[in-house]
Amino acid sequence: MARGKTKNKKKLNRKKRGFLYVTLRIMLCLAVALLVWPVYFVVLYKFVPVYYTPLMLQRYVENIGVANKQSSFKEWVPYEQISPALTRAVISSEDNLFQKHNGFSFDMIQKAWDDIQKGKRFRGGSTISQQTAKNVFLFPIKSYVRKAYEAYLTLLIEGIWGKRRIMEVYLNVIEMGDGVYGAEAAAKMFFNRKAKDLNDQQCALIAACLPNPLIYRVNKPSNYILKRQAKIISLMPKMGKIEL
Repeated sequence: MARGKTKNKKKLNRKKRGFLYVTLRIMLCLAVALLVWPVYFVVLYKFVPVYYTPLMLQRYVENIGVANKQSSFKEWVPYEQISPALTRAVISSEDNLFQKHNGFSFDMIQKAWDDIQKGKRFRGGSTISQQTAKNVFLFPIKSYVRKAYEAYLTLLIEGIWGKRRIMEVYLNVIEMGDGVYGAEAAAKMFFNRKAKDLNDQQCALIAACLPNPLIYRVNKPSNYILKRQAKIISLMPKMGKIEL
């Protein structure tokens, strides 16, 4: 009886070790895949336009069955065909250290935390690089795991794309209105012109709405948005020469 019990225990222990070994292998393979597969797409998107993003898919699913919901408008254009004023406006509004940091701005994170402590309106501490990584590769789900993965993707695009490509992708895929993605679509939808022809006032208005383009409307700006627009216009000349 004792020998039988001992054999059974050994078999059970071998099964447990085997199960643990398989589980660890699966977890290791998943971890490697999560680290390796983005490299392929980051390299690919360094040269190929990004025509569709997880956020666009999410918005499409959210709007299924919604009556009178407009279709998505997006049109990729090269960086050279976007008004330099828009680059200046979004940097002034979203990330004034964009040209200097390596993907993360601890000053912005500290300011966001200070605003929370003071009970002020919450503003995220994400840089344009982080926002680009999130928009291109991830669904906008709030979690520490997603944030950590976003940081890894940010390092990849900073190292492989560089600032100019990051800004080009950002200005082409960012949500700028309800169903409106990118500078060219926004310029045509709201101002009936091409992105390269946008002036300072129009660029500042677009940038003012970026924190929440589904609530803040470029075509129907509130007093708050008009104040933000004026603030951005005042900051734009102070940016100096932007070299990307």
